[in-house]
Amino acid sequence: MAGYEYDLFVIGAGSGGVRASRIAAGHGARVGICEDDLVGGTCVIRGCVPKKLLVYGSHVSEEAEDAAAYGWTIPHPRFEWATLRDNVQREVMRLNGVYKNLLKGAGVDLVVGRGRLMDAHTIAVGDRTVTADKILIATGARPWRPDIPGAELAIVSDDAFHLPSLPPRVVIVGGGYIAVEFAGIFNGLGAEVTMVVRRDRVLRGFDEECREAVQDGMRSKGVTFRTGAQITRLERHGKTIVAMLADGSSLEADTVMYATGRNPNTAGLGLEKAGVNLDKAGAVAVDEWSRSTVDNIYAVGDVTNRMNLTPVAIMEGHCFADTVFGERPRKPDHRDVPSAVFSQPQLATVGLSEAQARQIYGKLHCYTASFRPMKYTLSGREQRTFMKLVVDAASDRVVGVHMVGDDAAELIQGIAIAVKAGATKAMFDATVGIHPTAGEEFVTMRTRRPDPAPTAEAAE
Repeated sequence: MAGYEYDLFVIGAGSGGVRASRIAAGHGARVGICEDDLVGGTCVIRGCVPKKLLVYGSHVSEEAEDAAAYGWTIPHPRFEWATLRDNVQREVMRLNGVYKNLLKGAGVDLVVGRGRLMDAHTIAVGDRTVTADKILIATGARPWRPDIPGAELAIVSDDAFHLPSLPPRVVIVGGGYIAVEFAGIFNGLGAEVTMVVRRDRVLRGFDEECREAVQDGMRSKGVTFRTGAQITRLERHGKTIVAMLADGSSLEADTVMYATGRNPNTAGLGLEKAGVNLDKAGAVAVDEWSRSTVDNIYAVGDVTNRMNLTPVAIMEGHCFADTVFGERPRKPDHRDVPSAVFSQPQLATVGLSEAQARQIYGKLHCYTASFRPMKYTLSGREQRTFMKLVVDAASDRVVGVHMVGDDAAELIQGIAIAVKAGATKAMFDATVGIHPTAGEEFVTMRTRRPDPAPTAEAAE
């Protein structure tokens, strides 16, 4: 390793790359990292953090409305988009500084610029060339843009944080977590929101009952859905954007936002030149140790398209550093990873959906609860909470926990420990609840939900 400038050079200073570089440096490695944008990656700069701050802002109107039932007289609130936007960006810049200081404090060299591989040990960053024994690719993913006429008229999630003003009418294309989160944000801030979804329901891949609960909750808040629909072209008519749909109908909007997925950010990195194989999606193909097809080149995070969550990228980066530089070999564990969608209503989950669990275990015991939260009994707001336990009938182990409603992410984070530890339904039943809370429902569900009737497809 003495023949190289660095023991490790990381391309991409997002959450996974920063964690890997800091831990490797802590193990005594000489580490450099490059970034052509702000430090912190998608989550900190243009994802989870600024997006959740916008979610907080979008809740205020409902809070003000509900306050009347609790005896508060609040003048009609007035919203200023520029104030929220600029305050969010100020926090993003603060966090960018925090991440830079973390790297500096760990002794990691930050090189500004986009890195590209010249060979398996040489990286060009702008006008500079560096060499390293080990290389880690941690460049994340980027929003996908459609190849349709007028696509340049649409924005993607990265652009939403910098809008000059709040658009009165927004069409959001897509049904994934980014789409539903921004639909809730714009709707809560006062915009008229229409979602164009190719399938019949949002959040494909999540538990079916939860998907239904989220969509019903969004619809009750005023979000309009065009399901089974696809936009074929966008046209500008004056200040209005017209979205032409495949069925011949059209939608008018002030802003059209595409949130139809993200692609691994591998273009222009010189990976093929260095012999690194990519999969069909353009992601870096890695083994269970995060090693690519080139022995000294590794990859973590969304660029590998394994499980695209910030804490997972951090886990993968930490495991890589411990394995390669810390003499503590360990693989990232992608089982029972909790996740949340900050939609309105919020969704959080850990473990398997009912459909996934049936494929693995066959016979299940499922328990559900649906209720209006105590907070809304005075205000009369029609908002419900849905909870679900999925239990393997043979072992009594809880293999999936799901929630739609206020504070779902906070509750599921704690429940995830029990699921990871292999807790059984009997253990949940033996746990005393805290009353009155929503969380106590998870330990008081006693009546099994009847199994769904077999479908014709399943009967074949």
